[in-house]
Amino acid sequence: MYHKMNARILLRLCSAVNRVDFDKTRRFYCSRNILKLHERGMYEDIFPTTSTDKILDLLNKSPQCVYAGFDPTADSLHVGNLLILMNLLHWQRAGHQVVALVGGATGLIGDPSHRKNERVEMEKYLIEENLKSITRNIETIFNNHQNYFWKNKQEHLKPPIIVNNLDWYTNVNVIEFVRGIGKYFRMGTMLGRASVESRLNSDTGMSFTEFTYQVFQAYDWFQLMKKYKCRFQIGGSDQMGNIMSGYDLITKTGKEEVYGITLPLITAEGGKKFGKSLLNAVWLSPTKSSSFQLYQYFIRIKDSDIERFLKLFTFIPLNKITEIVDAHMKNPEDRRAQKLLAEQVTLLVHGEDGLLAAKRASAALYDQSIESFVRMNASELADVFEHATIVDILSEPGLTVYDLAKKAKCFKTDHDAQRIITAGGFYVNHQRITNLNEVVVPGIHILSNNLSLLRVGKKTYHIIRWQ
Repeated sequence: MYHKMNARILLRLCSAVNRVDFDKTRRFYCSRNILKLHERGMYEDIFPTTSTDKILDLLNKSPQCVYAGFDPTADSLHVGNLLILMNLLHWQRAGHQVVALVGGATGLIGDPSHRKNERVEMEKYLIEENLKSITRNIETIFNNHQNYFWKNKQEHLKPPIIVNNLDWYTNVNVIEFVRGIGKYFRMGTMLGRASVESRLNSDTGMSFTEFTYQVFQAYDWFQLMKKYKCRFQIGGSDQMGNIMSGYDLITKTGKEEVYGITLPLITAEGGKKFGKSLLNAVWLSPTKSSSFQLYQYFIRIKDSDIERFLKLFTFIPLNKITEIVDAHMKNPEDRRAQKLLAEQVTLLVHGEDGLLAAKRASAALYDQSIESFVRMNASELADVFEHATIVDILSEPGLTVYDLAKKAKCFKTDHDAQRIITAGGFYVNHQRITNLNEVVVPGIHILSNNLSLLRVGKKTYHIIRWQ
């Protein structure tokens, strides 16, 4: 009922702005209403629900400040975080100030939301490295957006402000903090949060450390409100409890009006959250997930989800998305909509070079042509042919295919090598080899990029780097 009520409110807000005449003295008058993103399926809930007129007035009156937090639980953000970044980009495009908070302090505690067990305590040096990496993720995506997606170059976007919440905790006296901030929190309310209740009722329970997480996230918003007049916080739907804690703290201490908005969670297959501990993440850092892997994730989106994903992860106008999906459904086997989605997301995350590499790798996967192989390096080929072994081999005159297979350790025994090769189960650059004594020749067995792709059976690959 809560979600449905919010949906109606958001739709009313959107239509209210559409009825207002455009004011030429305010170039962002209509576009400032980022609540229209509800039409793209971007929003799940809004809090509080009783102040919708004030929200609309704030958005129309002047640029606002919004923030989202990212804890350094890994050395990269992932696809699950990408929707939050997309939402922040929409705020930026509408003329508002965006703040991305990286949790140098909260990362030491760990958010209990959607977790069955307490997080393993991380070393401080690892958290510091993770902070640097996710900061690069955020900066890269905002830079790529400006370079490739922001067409109105005469309108300068406000650069995102990236802050580390450790900055305001380093010199805090614990007694003063508990006495000055803790008094505004009520135990009954804190115990009633969904993330707390589920853990308290579990076999593992919850430590006091994790229990305090909502206090620290609330204090983050309190600090951003004081420094940047940040009235809005966005987060995943699992963050509503933490957002409400921030609302309670700010309204009790300063009587300021602030608002929280949650977004739907983007989940992996089976409805599970993306995450390091679940080993299912598609990462935004190229060192953890290549541009090809990101591209392929979105290429494989189901037809039933493609319209939703185009709305969430691209800046394509809604009427154009309708046309794209209608055309796609006439020939779904071509996967045109998925290819467009994959191109847009890969360009945003990895830039032009990353998109080009992803397309090359995809061509190698589906076309399996020599022309596509020679434009790739060994690492890119290894991305395409999952679990492929990369082997460095010294080129020798008179080396036979049989010798090559043994050096690359393609077979467990010599008998297996002889049997499988003569039976036609061995390939070099997708060409079947049956003659054990065939000599390795440059240009045929060794490509111009000094690589060879060996295959045993249907799925076992070895990539040879010739020295």
